[in-house]
Amino acid sequence: MTGYAVTTRDTAAGTITVELKSVNSRFLDLQFRINDDLRAVEPALREAIIARLVRGKVECRLSFGRKAATGSSQALNAVLLASLANFQQQVRQQFPEAAALSVSELLRWPGVIEEAELGQDTLQADVMDTMQQTLSAFIDSRAREGAALQAVLLSRVDAMEEIVQRITPLVPQLVAQFQQKATERMQEALGLAAPGNTPTALPREEALERIRQEVTLYGIRIDIAEELARLSAHLSETRHILKKGGQVGKRLDFMMQELNREANTVGSKAAMKELADASMALKLLIDQMREQVQNLE
Repeated sequence: MTGYAVTTRDTAAGTITVELKSVNSRFLDLQFRINDDLRAVEPALREAIIARLVRGKVECRLSFGRKAATGSSQALNAVLLASLANFQQQVRQQFPEAAALSVSELLRWPGVIEEAELGQDTLQADVMDTMQQTLSAFIDSRAREGAALQAVLLSRVDAMEEIVQRITPLVPQLVAQFQQKATERMQEALGLAAPGNTPTALPREEALERIRQEVTLYGIRIDIAEELARLSAHLSETRHILKKGGQVGKRLDFMMQELNREANTVGSKAAMKELADASMALKLLIDQMREQVQNLE
């Protein structure tokens, strides 16, 4: 699911910013952009995200801005100054006329002024608190999107249920047509066609076998009662899953597969235009739902 949240927090050491954003993905894919100062906290961030998210391509950006150094947080590097003084003395022994280092030059020398080390434990604790705050806001944003998607998906379920309810009464009509055609074929097989036609001379057993074959094949072709019953059951379960909430993405993936299987079977058995059209409409709605289901956790 898509989502976005950002939190900025001021601490004694500096400003921490945690940004989370995600796009749709069937699985959980994590990417991190972290300051070098905080690279060690990445495993803990990963665990925090995995504990609360299941799906989505999630990008986590963690930045840290140190506060401007103050006099109390700075000190001279005495060891380095001693080394510089020793080196200067050795150089001037060989080059007496060489100018001595000035105070300003010494202060600008890399490493001469040291900043107090950050308290890593405290800093990491602040980072994790900021991450949890960001995660909560991020999940809330996904929940709002999920509520909107739930309404869309339920409207598709309503539309499919209407189609099933519309074509279910057509099944008896198909059965009646089947009985009529079966009767005509029976008469033909037994040589009992209308007067004026030449009777077909077939042994009775062979005629009966032809009747059984015709009835069986045609019956298999038009019998969609079981498919419609399963469609209704799958739609009811889909509605239940959506209204129950929680982590529904993978369960809905499975339901989309089942719905599509039944819709395809209805289309393959369609013996009249209304059923073929209904099958196409069902598959279109299922495809629309499948695209949206990928957005759900």
